[in-house]
Amino acid sequence: MAAPIQISIAITTLCLLQLLSETLSATFTITNECSNTIWPGILSGAGTPQLSPTGFSLEAGQSTSISVPASWSGRLWARTHCTQDSKFTCLTGDCGSGTLECSGSGAAPPATLAEFTLNGAGGLDFFDVSLVDGYNLPMLVTPQTQSGTAGNCTAAGCIAELNNACPSELKVTEAGNGEDVACKSACEAFGDPQYCCSGAFATPDTCKPTSYSMFFKNACPKAYSYAYDDGTSTFTCAAADYVITFCPSPSTRKENAARFTAATVLQLKPVSEIGKWDTAGGGQYIGQHSTHESDLLRHCRRHSGGSLAVVAAPLNPPSY
Repeated sequence: MAAPIQISIAITTLCLLQLLSETLSATFTITNECSNTIWPGILSGAGTPQLSPTGFSLEAGQSTSISVPASWSGRLWARTHCTQDSKFTCLTGDCGSGTLECSGSGAAPPATLAEFTLNGAGGLDFFDVSLVDGYNLPMLVTPQTQSGTAGNCTAAGCIAELNNACPSELKVTEAGNGEDVACKSACEAFGDPQYCCSGAFATPDTCKPTSYSMFFKNACPKAYSYAYDDGTSTFTCAAADYVITFCPSPSTRKENAARFTAATVLQLKPVSEIGKWDTAGGGQYIGQHSTHESDLLRHCRRHSGGSLAVVAAPLNPPSY
């Protein structure tokens, strides 16, 4: 009887492992609402497995879904104006692999980035859309959850078309027809430490918003605009799936308008104020943890000496 019992235990264990895997994984649905084909790329963070595929083609109107393991971190973007001659190359977001798949290489700036840390501090997912490396396409990240809205679980992204409005000194144009195809960050364009938050400008106290970062922030208030733009740019959910939409259509933008308006955002506040009501910001301080370990928590701990905490406050504070 020992053999049947062992087989039964093995089957039960496999079923439990499969159930656990399904419970702790997420699904990314990547949708192209642009008028042209795009070529999404995916880069996993250090210590997390590469997803499959790491690059693919997505025609206008198409969607595809990818299963993402628990505790995965990484970034996702779209390559544009790609061609296959002797090797595969793209005018924006190229990962330099020479093939359709990026195979562990990241996007060459400028490119709009979606960044994720799943099952991070407090069991929450942390995500953002970043324009720190510049911009090439509008992007919207929309969480889909059935288990409530733990954290500030709302849509994030940049839904504005910025390539035409981009300052001339930051514009990337296609040589053949002069089409505006991307918008560089000031750091990429000029390499100046004040724009790159490097050297003497490597702390939140010394690296401040500039007219160039404010161009991005004013157009896309729910996206990172420069390296220390943590407070209004990092979002959290619990056990969610995510829809990543490139060039969201008017109907997609309208569907998420309420989420953008009523969103809660992470802010940095003095620890001494924990537990007090923030009449200026319209929210109650909630503690000094549950932050984005790879960005917000790192900046908070390293640059504030423990004097700052992470709080949640609505974007539109109530009247009192």
